[in-house]
Amino acid sequence: QVQLVESGGGLVQAGGSLRLSCAVSGSTFSMYHMGWFRQAPGKEREFVAAIRWSGGSTDHADSVKGRFTISRDNAKNTMAVQMNSLKPEDTAVYYCAAKPRSRAGWEPRYEYDYWGQGTQVTVNS
Repeated sequence: QVQLVESGGGLVQAGGSLRLSCAVSGSTFSMYHMGWFRQAPGKEREFVAAIRWSGGSTDHADSVKGRFTISRDNAKNTMAVQMNSLKPEDTAVYYCAAKPRSRAGWEPRYEYDYWGQGTQVTVNS
């Protein structure tokens, strides 16, 4: 069973930066495509960024493109997202997610099987 644990959330001023990490255990990390999602109060969960199992392809939501960068280290079983130029509208609980690379095709924004518990990011104006 894949287990995902996020870390790195916190309170930051607008314009600041945070780096979220996701540690994966219980299975071979490189067998999974990974993603970040977020959910703000009263809103549906939304896609933030995704990275292919090899790290060779990434996808970022338009709302974070140019500010957030997803990465992974298969040797360390970790994934991260560097978040720069944070805005108050980035305030949300951020979740990491995983899905097997064995699934045909790569739909980076959908159909994740495993989820972390989430980490809170709050951006003050």
